[in-house]
Amino acid sequence: MYTVNTKINDQLSSWLIVMFIIISIMIVVGGLTRLTDSGLSITEWQLFSGLLPPLNQNDWILYFNLYKEIPEFKLQNFNMTLQEFKVIFWWEWVHRFLGRLIGLCFLIPLLYFSFKLKISRILNLYFIFFLICFQGFIGWYMVSSGLVDRVDVSHFRLSLHLLIAFLILSLIFWNYLKYKNYNPVVGGINSIIPFIFLGLILIQIVIGAFVSGMDAGKIYNSWPLMGNTYFPNDNNIENLFKLSALSDPSLVQFIHRNLAYGIGLFYIVIFFKVYKSKITKLYKSVNILGFLIILQIILGIYTILLGAHIYIAAAHQVSSIFLVTSSIYFFYINTKPN
Repeated sequence: MYTVNTKINDQLSSWLIVMFIIISIMIVVGGLTRLTDSGLSITEWQLFSGLLPPLNQNDWILYFNLYKEIPEFKLQNFNMTLQEFKVIFWWEWVHRFLGRLIGLCFLIPLLYFSFKLKISRILNLYFIFFLICFQGFIGWYMVSSGLVDRVDVSHFRLSLHLLIAFLILSLIFWNYLKYKNYNPVVGGINSIIPFIFLGLILIQIVIGAFVSGMDAGKIYNSWPLMGNTYFPNDNNIENLFKLSALSDPSLVQFIHRNLAYGIGLFYIVIFFKVYKSKITKLYKSVNILGFLIILQIILGIYTILLGAHIYIAAAHQVSSIFLVTSSIYFFYINTKPN
């Protein structure tokens, strides 16, 4: 508990859980923006003027003409009509609008609590606000990579954008747990174990962004084999140990699949450790974690089998939010009390 004022603690926790929900929505919308190839539909960064969408036909034509200047239109969407452009535009506009909304919804209450409490007590919340602002910069840095020489954004920049989003979400949820005064479990497992597990989940999210950014989910649409072999037959095993593997769609899909298996095995070790030691207070959290891992793996398999179908792929991303959240909670309750 950060303060002795329970009313302030309740206000802080309520605000943080609202922010958690909004940012979760933002992550889902961001995923759908990528799945619908909408991210390059707005080719300029307009912090204030972009707050309002096109209000008349001339505005729509202006935005569409700007889009016609980039490689994605010239090389891929050259037959796109204005009505089709409006669909992808709205996805990107909503994504950017939510980004602005998150900034305001975090800043205004933060200033309010700064007057109520000593700033030294909430410096960690200022760090979260810094990350939110930095995320806006990274978002444009990502979009700009797709405006000149390529038809998609850089998958490295996409993964950085997604990773920061999950870091923001994680820090908000961690602080929510503290303000709600959730107590760690006495006699739990070593906190290093759930910390490593959480790290593996975040690495998997980064690799998943690579898969999405390179449309690697649309190849090798079979499971458990990749085509007729376990290792993709369009590659050599030695390429897996080169840095270039992170830019090879088939190898990235291979890494994503096998890291999922590794995470599943690591979870089994945690599960048996908890039950063997009869840490009854961890049963519920470790069972929920297991359910979400199984769900995430199943959704991942169906995403591959269906060629990254938008609804299944979106469900896969929604599930990842629940998995990260449950992993943070499991880590939190296994940390030593301050």
